[in-house]
Amino acid sequence: MIERIWELLQEFWEYLGVNFDPIRDTIDILIVTFAVYWLLMLIRGTRAVQILVGLTVLIGASLASEVFQLLTLRLILENFLSSAVLIFIVIFQNDIRRALAQVGRGFFRSTTTRVELQSIEEVVQGAQALTKKRIGAIFVIERETLLDDQIEAGTRVDAEVSKDLLMSIFQTSSPMHDGAVLIQQGRIAAAGCILPLTLRDDLPEGVGTRHRAAVGITEETDALVIVISEETGAISVVLSGDLLTDLTGPQLRNVLHSVLSGEQRELPQAAESIAETGPDGEASGEPSSPSDRAKMRWGR
Repeated sequence: MIERIWELLQEFWEYLGVNFDPIRDTIDILIVTFAVYWLLMLIRGTRAVQILVGLTVLIGASLASEVFQLLTLRLILENFLSSAVLIFIVIFQNDIRRALAQVGRGFFRSTTTRVELQSIEEVVQGAQALTKKRIGAIFVIERETLLDDQIEAGTRVDAEVSKDLLMSIFQTSSPMHDGAVLIQQGRIAAAGCILPLTLRDDLPEGVGTRHRAAVGITEETDALVIVISEETGAISVVLSGDLLTDLTGPQLRNVLHSVLSGEQRELPQAAESIAETGPDGEASGEPSSPSDRAKMRWGR
């Protein structure tokens, strides 16, 4: 085994002696390093990370089987990894589409994000109005992951986000009130959308279909979901399978600004820790007692 490792090191050193160019290879390494870092930041917090770790373990096992001459394991892994490119494309198809879409929009903050931030106030006002009337609702805000494949076709709307339109869609007499509103690039793209339900069994009692649907779509994508409970009128936010509930309007505004602007990738640990700010960014001064603003969050 030691001889085999030494032979590999010698072959690698000989290869460097013949082919290494300091300037060219340094630039090459820097470009690849940046690309890998950008891809890791892109998939951070998604299930793609877990899948990538699993593939890395398999590749490591394949290398180990070659070093230690584990013939049976090596044969199995070589046959499996021979289709690695196809497996990679199938497993990461959504992340590849997301990466290419982001390349097309540019690596940095785009006008799309600014449009989303401008529509936050209408979303917050709509959520508050629905809460007062105890009308159930669910808003799905698309971020980097495209949602066309995850959400069954609803009714195309393509309209600016407005409080009145959101109220109209979720009125109990509306044929679209049972589905979700999909917000893409700061506009209401569709209504009455059907979301995939989570299969988790660790959610608390009393969580209804809307909350299970919200958790389900955020387990597969990086979407940000707002849920209004029909029974209690509570406002909840769901991100990456985590649920933060019993938010006030100012707290909801703060969370949306923080997540959509990229300031944070996870929900706060407690609703009480969220500063209640008004539309101008000043503290609202609205009281928030533990009994009225209790926080519930369930991780994976």
